[in-house]
Amino acid sequence: MPRSTTRRAIPFAAGALVGILTLAGCSSTSDADSADSDTLVVSTFAFGVEEFQEAIVDPFTEATGIEVEVETGSNADRLSQLQLAGGDPGIDVMLISDYYAALGQEDDLFQQVDAAQVPTISEIAEFATEDTYLGPAYSYQLNGTLYSTDALTAAQASSWDLYGDPAYSGRLALPDIAVTAGQLTVSGIADTFGDGPYDIDTALETLSDWAPGILQFYSSSTEVTNLLTQGEIVAADSLSGFATDLVASGEPIAWTAPETGRYMATNRAMIPTGAPNVDAAEQFIDYLLSAEAQTSSAEIVGDLPVNLAATVPDSITAVVGDIVTDPVAAGYETLDPTELVPTRSEWVDRFAREVTAK
Repeated sequence: MPRSTTRRAIPFAAGALVGILTLAGCSSTSDADSADSDTLVVSTFAFGVEEFQEAIVDPFTEATGIEVEVETGSNADRLSQLQLAGGDPGIDVMLISDYYAALGQEDDLFQQVDAAQVPTISEIAEFATEDTYLGPAYSYQLNGTLYSTDALTAAQASSWDLYGDPAYSGRLALPDIAVTAGQLTVSGIADTFGDGPYDIDTALETLSDWAPGILQFYSSSTEVTNLLTQGEIVAADSLSGFATDLVASGEPIAWTAPETGRYMATNRAMIPTGAPNVDAAEQFIDYLLSAEAQTSSAEIVGDLPVNLAATVPDSITAVVGDIVTDPVAAGYETLDPTELVPTRSEWVDRFAREVTAK
């Protein structure tokens, strides 16, 4: 939690649970509306769908007999579709990034999860049950630096000063503020060089100074991993998940946490207002948070687990080490959406004018 903010565990009440939402380009609204009323409709991200099916959906159906229809799309598109649904979402569970979950809550698009109906909530980390959100986190993402071990040491890569070092000018990448890693980067810089994670003036001034030496402000994981594996850059600020496959493949690449300004994002399990199958949604979330499902998701999908009893595979510990056992103890904090949601549009506009336009 941010230094100045204390948040308590969610007193999840008023029955409901997380549903995965569908998205444009991947499935249509009519598909959702025509789904069998006895089918649980889960909306999730457009990547890793087959792995999600194997790790979570199929075992859940086998254990409960509840059929699941998976719909996919980006955070923004799925949230927009939910807004257009007008209280008749046709979605039972939406798996969505924390910022977008907070945006949806502002418009009353989600209802609160009933912890009494989801007992595995008691097994997950405290940061996953912040009362800022109406639904629990089921995974999280750590921000840090992905780097070439042929060019840099871990100590060099862990310093924010790397991005302003003229010795590496033109060989570095940073995320655009519009992507998850982007906001975490801005807040990490603000915290390190300014008065805290929401000191946008200091963050943008620092980034503006660095911008001439940044080869690319990227907007997708594919962009940054390609730049690194092709030798066009030696380092990029990124989420730890970007490194898992690269490290496992034996590439001379590693990931490290920053010395200071350590921030993480969470993925939330949310239940849309008006969800047709709340009981089944609650069962799905309860399974999603279980040690069994969290272990399987970590192994097959690569998600960082929030269940404290989950087993973490070597492929993840090879990247983040002991941080995965307790990211908060390792200095990682979540950002307060009440600080970000009201300022988001302004910050995105300023980032474009003051940083990427350089």
